[in-house]
Amino acid sequence: MQSKQDKMDIKILNENENPLFNRKEIKGKIKTESSPKREEVIEALSKKYSTDVDNVKIKGIKGSFGSNEFKVEANVYLSKEDKEGIESKKKKDSILIVYK
Repeated sequence: MQSKQDKMDIKILNENENPLFNRKEIKGKIKTESSPKREEVIEALSKKYSTDVDNVKIKGIKGSFGSNEFKVEANVYLSKEDKEGIESKKKKDSILIVYK
């Protein structure tokens, strides 16, 4: 049985190396039968760029109604520490830290 990730076709439209933030800024298109989940896109990009899933941050996934093509914006960092130092945390994550 094929997994959904195998059916996902990723085409990179623009890849910008950003040495200041130790990341690659990626814009691409995904063709898939149904709306892709963030986790699936992260996994596919980490496999494509041979990095850990913790180093990928999805900025957005946008699709048009009735279409099977989705635009994706993501950042791929060199390390988890680089990502955590630059990307803002979700509000619920910061609330958990305060109340621990």
